[in-house]
Amino acid sequence: MNQQQDKIEGAPLIRPSTTDHPLYESVVEACRTVFDPEIPVNVFDLGLIYTIEINDQGQVAIAMTLTAPGCPVAGEMPGWVGDAVESVAGVSHVDVQMTFDPPWGMEMMSDEARLEMGFM
Repeated sequence: MNQQQDKIEGAPLIRPSTTDHPLYESVVEACRTVFDPEIPVNVFDLGLIYTIEINDQGQVAIAMTLTAPGCPVAGEMPGWVGDAVESVAGVSHVDVQMTFDPPWGMEMMSDEARLEMGFM
């Protein structure tokens, strides 16, 4: 096995977010304004937002997923998230990428989401 494979195998499936950036909390709050139309919980607390990366120019890259690949709003939800985040003061550009690796699971939901849905 070569070093390149070692790096890939040891890499986390979900890249870490830029949680120490001053805009991070505002971006999270913007994500919390977007709801899955089939579930009365916002996309952030559902665990659909995997990564929020923010650079020094205020450019935001978001990796997100859906509860299921066949979700009826699959084509629309990244745009909803992008629109919400673009409205945050200090954000210059938003790029929302969809991924299904790793697949979403209920364990990714916040405690608030589990409570809202009656799982706690």
